[in-house]
Amino acid sequence: MFRCLIKDFEARPSVTHLLEHPFIKQAHGKDVALRQQLAALIKEQQEVGCAAKTKHERINTRKTLIIEGSPDDDLVNLEFLDEETIIGHLHKRYNELQVYTYVGDILIALNPFQNLSIYSPQFSKLYHGVKRADNPPHIFATADAAYQSMVTFCKDQCIIISGESGAGKTESAHLIVQHLTFLGKANNRTLREKILQVNPLVEAFGNACTAINDNSSRFGKYLEMKFTPTGAVIGAKMSEYLLEKSRVIKQATGEKNFHIFYYMYAGLYHQDELKTYRLPDRTAPRYIDSPHCKVMQDIISSKLYKEQFEVIQECFRNIGFTEEEVSSVYRILSAILNTGNIEFAAITSQHQTDKSEVPNSEALENAASLLCIGPEELQEALTSQCVVTRGETIIRTNTVDKAVDVRDAMSKALYGRLFSWIVNRINTLLQPDMNICAAESSMNVGILDIFGFENFKKNSFEQLCINIANEQIQFYFNQHIFALEQMEYQSEGVDASLVEYEDNRPILDMFLQKPMGLLSLLDEESRFPQATDHTLVDKFEDNLRCKYFWIPKRLELSFGILHFAGKVMYSVAGFLEKNRDTLPADIVVVLRTSENKLLQQLFSSPLTKIGNLATARARVSAASRSLPPQLSSGHSKSPKYLLKVDTMEMMRHPEETTNMRRQTVASYFRYSLMDLLSKMVVGQPHFVRCIKPNDDRKALCFCKDRVMVQLRYTGILETVSIRRQGYSHRIRFEEFVNRYYYLAFRAHQMPETSKENVAAILERARLQDWVLGKTKVFLRYYHVEQLNLLLREVIARVVVMQAYTKGWLQARRYQKQKDKRNRCATVIQSAWKGYVAWQNLKQMKKEREEAAVRIQSAYRGHRVRRDCGPQRHRCNPEAGVKTTKEDHMGCKSPTSANQANVGPESRDRHVKDAKRDKDGMTKPRRETARQCKQAGPVMKLHQRTPRRRGQQPKMLNSPEDSLYYNQLNRTLDYQGSKRKPRKLGQIKVLDGEDEYYKLLSMVESIPEEEYESSTPARLF
Repeated sequence: MFRCLIKDFEARPSVTHLLEHPFIKQAHGKDVALRQQLAALIKEQQEVGCAAKTKHERINTRKTLIIEGSPDDDLVNLEFLDEETIIGHLHKRYNELQVYTYVGDILIALNPFQNLSIYSPQFSKLYHGVKRADNPPHIFATADAAYQSMVTFCKDQCIIISGESGAGKTESAHLIVQHLTFLGKANNRTLREKILQVNPLVEAFGNACTAINDNSSRFGKYLEMKFTPTGAVIGAKMSEYLLEKSRVIKQATGEKNFHIFYYMYAGLYHQDELKTYRLPDRTAPRYIDSPHCKVMQDIISSKLYKEQFEVIQECFRNIGFTEEEVSSVYRILSAILNTGNIEFAAITSQHQTDKSEVPNSEALENAASLLCIGPEELQEALTSQCVVTRGETIIRTNTVDKAVDVRDAMSKALYGRLFSWIVNRINTLLQPDMNICAAESSMNVGILDIFGFENFKKNSFEQLCINIANEQIQFYFNQHIFALEQMEYQSEGVDASLVEYEDNRPILDMFLQKPMGLLSLLDEESRFPQATDHTLVDKFEDNLRCKYFWIPKRLELSFGILHFAGKVMYSVAGFLEKNRDTLPADIVVVLRTSENKLLQQLFSSPLTKIGNLATARARVSAASRSLPPQLSSGHSKSPKYLLKVDTMEMMRHPEETTNMRRQTVASYFRYSLMDLLSKMVVGQPHFVRCIKPNDDRKALCFCKDRVMVQLRYTGILETVSIRRQGYSHRIRFEEFVNRYYYLAFRAHQMPETSKENVAAILERARLQDWVLGKTKVFLRYYHVEQLNLLLREVIARVVVMQAYTKGWLQARRYQKQKDKRNRCATVIQSAWKGYVAWQNLKQMKKEREEAAVRIQSAYRGHRVRRDCGPQRHRCNPEAGVKTTKEDHMGCKSPTSANQANVGPESRDRHVKDAKRDKDGMTKPRRETARQCKQAGPVMKLHQRTPRRRGQQPKMLNSPEDSLYYNQLNRTLDYQGSKRKPRKLGQIKVLDGEDEYYKLLSMVESIPEEEYESSTPARLF
């Protein structure tokens, strides 16, 4: 039976052979029974259902990958809604490696803690402009929904990724950027590679290993990908918030510093360049050293660090950093590590007992050399400070503890400003080309990847800021999903059931309100020099009286906060110092005098309100006369240094670039949240909720209790309810009609904005469960997708018609242009052919004239020679065997003016003729001579010798020429006006006026060679 499936049609059996098969013969006449059996079998299979579902993995086939979705992909489709049902459904899907699940238009992503083969370009093609229900849930589907909404509605989009630390937010952001880059189809491959390599580079400087996550984001990142109105990616811009700079100088137990320090150390070690950057090769610097592990051994033996360093090098090159900039970055990082090794010791003197010094200057000199400053100036800035009071400058010495704080503050400032500079540099290199698309017409898709909610055994000021930021993200989610939707139900008069949810606005007010919020109280206490951690706790306890804040009785210097994600205990130790983040002015002044251009830029540019480095401005450099006296002395001998000092920056007070009295970390944090929300509110949000299935980071391990806690505080159950009952899309009538009127009206008809037209469009689209309010239409989360697909089909048909019409018009226009070109070509050819024919005619006339002249010359010569024979005979009657010299002179007329002018030339010619006559003179010649003697007076003429081509014309010195012209003049004078001019090309007929030809014809021609050899050179 399977022979009929053979691809070769020649070897395939025919219908006749198949009917003769025994199996077919058995079924003959049993059609009804077979149909009944087949129907019963199909019904049985439908009742039993599918026993197991295949995993969505890569299929190794050349055919197109086809994966179908199922109703279980969306939690809204569940029949019963409770926590146990949702947990069981997620657990089942997680065991089948289906880590993504929909909640309406919201995506839940479970961290698989392993690499899955569902992110290849083949899967990217599946999630490109298709209906969401056609494929299983995927992170690519969320990126495609944002992209299609941006192109369709011409509105900015925002993808918000939230979840705990270690839930997979960073990796999800990578995949979204990857798919958006694929959808954007950048014009050049270089731009696409640059955008894809931004995240690895920034994460190397901003991510670190923590107790619960090996690649934890220690800063907030908002990446804006910029597109043209047609959907082509043209650039990107990154905004960074609240870098955890304190990690540079100190890490908690089990944690590490930022990745870049280990990558750089391993890369320089394997390249044998540690000495170049003044780094030790045996003991790790203090900032990256740990008593619990052997750091240097890990750096040397780890292949990951070495490979990552090569990746970072490649990212620097591909994005566009110069080698000088990369070298400066490594020098500053190495200077930070050497700065951490600077140690201080107390010294006592007669007047000062709290003075400090640097006992071992090796680390100090290494740091100063890498920073391109003097070691004396650096030591003075670390161990003393200048205070200006009422116009007087007072120098105070620092204690050991104060010097250590100044050293650490300088290290944090160096790293923080360097990180901001890298981000600004990336933005400069990835900014869109204004020639391609104007800034006003470009559209953005923002991707928020912020540090997740954290709850460690010991939580400090950094964890407080991180959790407040997550509170703000949760509040934005609640407002968009619940509050705003239900407010519009009431204002539009829509009968919809209200969903209760946990509103975290009171917690945010406790943190952010002025003047009694927690951050405001922290700033107020930070302004008092004598404030301590105890006074800060007392202030909190006296002013924060709400159920979300409490002070534990058994723990000192701590307080508790009831966050949306649970209770967290915070240790107050170091809150005030971390919030102040004071950078002394002396350090700023010294670093500004560096010969390193990058370091000058870092400490010359002011800080923004969110604490980041502002974009560098053009500055004027001058000599060191603007330096303070205590700094100019150390560099008076360096002319190279004098050219690099910035006078404008030296005159500006350091507080203008550090804002150390006016700004604190808490104020930076507040402005950062405001800036972040202002960018998120502009775009239409798309939410991705990342869930951590277990705390041990094990694959295929699903902890129900851990997942349940995350589902509760993220409000997934309430989200499922409101997505099932509510209307996530609320569109104004005017906008709806303008967008979808193609579905029910003709393209040239612009219908009025009314409820009737809106209802007509929805009915024509065959949608159900929609509601019309007073000014808006309320749609389910899946209605907009269906409308967009219908609109896309209509537009596709319109585009096809336009394509054919434009093709016909272009063909017609091309034919007209072709005919016009043909006519022009004919005119040009006609003119050219006429010109060529005229030139040919002129050439022919010229040739004919030359031929006529030659014929006339030959004919006249013939006539002269024929007629000259009898005349010579008459002029020389005594000619015999011997000839005299007069025979060669010709017959001369008695009246000729040249009768006596017989020179040597004529005598030579006569001698030559005599010799020739002796050798053999013919009879006609003797007769001719006799005739000439009998003619009376002796007249001897010489034959005019023909001239060769190119020979100069003869002068009128010969006797024949004189005779020719004298005879011609007499003839012309005689005839007068009776002579008529000849026409062009007319052959002259010999008449009476040409009697001189008859005289010349009596003289036989003399070869020109003999004539030239017999005549001496003439004097012209």
